[in-house]
Amino acid sequence: MFLDVLIRRNPKFIEAAMKLHQDGKIPANAYVLDLDAVERNARSFKSEADRHGLKTFAMTKQVGRHSGFCEAVMKGGIERSVAVDMACAVACDRAGLKTGHLGHLVQIPRGEAAFAASHLKPDYWTVFSDQKAREAADASKAAGRTQNLLARIQTEGDTFYRGHEGGFPAEKMVAVADLLDAYEGGRFAGVTTFPALLFDQETRKVKPTPNLATLARAAEALAKAGRTGIEINAPGTTSSAVLSALAEAGATQCEPGNGLHGTTPLHAVEDLPEDPAVLYLSEVSHHHGGKAYCFGGGLYIDPVFPKYQVKALVSPEPTSNRSALLDVEIPDYSAIDYYAMIDAAGPRNPQPGETVVFGFRGQAFVTRALVAGVRGISTGNPVVTSIENGFGDKVAWPGVGA
Repeated sequence: MFLDVLIRRNPKFIEAAMKLHQDGKIPANAYVLDLDAVERNARSFKSEADRHGLKTFAMTKQVGRHSGFCEAVMKGGIERSVAVDMACAVACDRAGLKTGHLGHLVQIPRGEAAFAASHLKPDYWTVFSDQKAREAADASKAAGRTQNLLARIQTEGDTFYRGHEGGFPAEKMVAVADLLDAYEGGRFAGVTTFPALLFDQETRKVKPTPNLATLARAAEALAKAGRTGIEINAPGTTSSAVLSALAEAGATQCEPGNGLHGTTPLHAVEDLPEDPAVLYLSEVSHHHGGKAYCFGGGLYIDPVFPKYQVKALVSPEPTSNRSALLDVEIPDYSAIDYYAMIDAAGPRNPQPGETVVFGFRGQAFVTRALVAGVRGISTGNPVVTSIENGFGDKVAWPGVGA
């Protein structure tokens, strides 16, 4: 789905990644990042967010919390991260991208609250319940801090992905704010939800979910109760194209993730300011039954679109020419993606060792893939900066002593 955008808008990135792979600089089963493009995207996004008065927190999970990605985001002017979990926060903090928002989507385990409060010191900490609010406040008090707490809220009719549910009743927002303020070490700061925006398949546009109206009603009730300076955190499908709508809806915080590497659903159907800056690279392994098998491990295609015919560029040399496109069968989600199967029935039979490039909206942190950062593509001198795992740890590829 996103390979077409890569071919049209960042062909030099494709060709550089292929060349580096053929030269033995990038492994198969790797998400590859164009860090120059990431920096440009971050700078463009931050400028637009500032224009609308929105605080910006960068999400890094989709590209494996790569340290080079964090550095590029910071060079682009975004100084804080949103951490989907503690592993995310630790990796970003280690890379220098400090924690702006913690606890959303994943709450902080009880035994890790003290570390979060004393070492990560997040600007905002989301809590789903009274118990989690107490844990965050107690840990912050012990660390000598007063923590800004965001209340995750929900009401009947709101949209949640299965397994993401949780939060305070929105109808009791004023009482919830008073409750959080009552905890020494804690301070009620605002409200949040997810997702506030979603891509609509029929209209091919990004639209608000009922959750966004829930946030607005909660903020109105809090304002009537005399509260001011209420933070409204409204993440979901965030690119620069939706920032004006978020600001008009009252949001004060935004959290670009896929937007920083040009892979929100809207990027697949419209040319937005952000350039595509991530691809998935593999290599042909062997043949069987009229198929050329390529290595998997990172073949997680985020199911934001209905199933479609996956294609890949397959070539022994760098190319972004569409003549190198071949159909690919991806294993079902219920199977382990050891390999993908490339159609080898055409006039050219891909040979073992050839480079395979996919373009899709990935989630590197839930895969076995490595992540390789590349600088210098924009100047014609591409260099691999580091190869890391999905936790942002540098790895010695291809092995110990490399």
